[in-house]
Amino acid sequence: MNSMLSRVRAAAEQMVTSPEPAHARTAIIDIGSNSVRLVVYDGPRRIPFILFNEKVMAGLGASLARTGAIEAEAMERGLRAIGRFAHLCRSMKVADIRCVATAAVRDATNGADFIARAEDMGLCVELLSGGQEAIGAAMGVLSGIPDADGIVGDLGGGSLELARVRGGAVEQTISLPLGVLRLPQIRAKGPRALERLVASMLEKAGWRPEPGLPFYMVGGSWRALARFDMQLTHFPLPVVHQYEMTAARAEQLTRIVSHVDRARLKQIPAMTGSRVPTLPDAAALLSVVVRQLKSSCLVVSAYGLREGLLFEALPPEIRAHDPLLVAAEAEGEAQARFRGHGDRIDRWIDPLFPDDDRAMRRIRRAACLLADVSWRANPDFRAERGVEIALHSNWVGITVVERAMLGQALHSHFGGGMSVPPGLDRIAPADALGRAALWGLAIRLAQRLSGGVEAPLAVSRLARTDAGITLHMRAEDAELYGEAVERRLRNLAQAMDLSYAMVTG
Repeated sequence: MNSMLSRVRAAAEQMVTSPEPAHARTAIIDIGSNSVRLVVYDGPRRIPFILFNEKVMAGLGASLARTGAIEAEAMERGLRAIGRFAHLCRSMKVADIRCVATAAVRDATNGADFIARAEDMGLCVELLSGGQEAIGAAMGVLSGIPDADGIVGDLGGGSLELARVRGGAVEQTISLPLGVLRLPQIRAKGPRALERLVASMLEKAGWRPEPGLPFYMVGGSWRALARFDMQLTHFPLPVVHQYEMTAARAEQLTRIVSHVDRARLKQIPAMTGSRVPTLPDAAALLSVVVRQLKSSCLVVSAYGLREGLLFEALPPEIRAHDPLLVAAEAEGEAQARFRGHGDRIDRWIDPLFPDDDRAMRRIRRAACLLADVSWRANPDFRAERGVEIALHSNWVGITVVERAMLGQALHSHFGGGMSVPPGLDRIAPADALGRAALWGLAIRLAQRLSGGVEAPLAVSRLARTDAGITLHMRAEDAELYGEAVERRLRNLAQAMDLSYAMVTG
């Protein structure tokens, strides 16, 4: 018995948490000015899953503006966190640990001492320059929002990095000593002090504003500010990635945050107590920066430096992969009854939707890849489960409206028909949800005809004319056209206001 248990444990240690494993489990220890964090990744290299995530608010940069050094207590807190993280990585059999330090360690007079003590623990610490930090944050945004075209702003405890991104590349970058731990001292000099300083720094750096570009918000304090706005506006989808606000909203939030009780801010979901004191300064800086840059809108990115470091290290052919489709395929394969079926479904239903543009085809394909994710659920709740996966899974490279369409497609596929799940009509237009519901009914037909395997779809095809839908089957496969299949074909045709027929030969 013990021998069998040992063999099972040995086998489990070799397993990974996704059907498409990374070459090796990887980890990043991010030594920031405010926090020290460990993130362990596993799964597809293009969009790895987070296996473990922990941070310690060490406050390494808390005293920099006053003393120029890391305080002894903060140093010890940070080193204890790093020691724990290194130990966990060994236990998790992480093959590749990348340990990076940013503004606080870079600027502190005793930063070298901190690095030396960390290296005594067996870690190799990379001290990133401001430019490297800006590129890393920008690459993180491109990893999660591949078509980003605008200015990335990464607000940390010790610095603010700006980067111009366009066409999948990073262009101009600057690093400014404007982290949230430095802002109180700057703002104490007067109501216009921060505005004058930012304008002066941008001019000195030779940064020329391009009016009308989106501003991509990176960093814990700005994400916390976005969550606060989601609470204020009663936004129905609690996902911060790619949440959008108007540029003018930054100034409004500055006024609102300054008058809100801290106890109320602490009640906001996912709002850590350590972030609450930074919100007024973070809002003030955001307002100043977007005014100076003449930004068109604000877009939140959940991806930043850590994800950028991983993305930057990938070969170009893997970087080019679509992050949503990679993640959807991995999730679909992990939960499917039979593997490799999603792409076949997408090709099979494609003739029904000739008017779908590239963006729509992409979301439709994601729905097809996820076509089997609810089969283990109670039949009465499969439609709800599909919506939950679409809305709340950790997808990137997808807008709020596209999440709603994905949720509608899975809802309809898993038995919800043409009905709209509660709340989706608040985040997506009716025509988009109607189109997604038709995708769902088509996927539902494909799954019933095929039984969840590829072969029946490979020997049949759908065709659409102005008048109707035709299911073409070989004579020897005609027996697959049972009552349940006909019912689903009829439901789809009725929803599309078309006739239907099955022909053989």
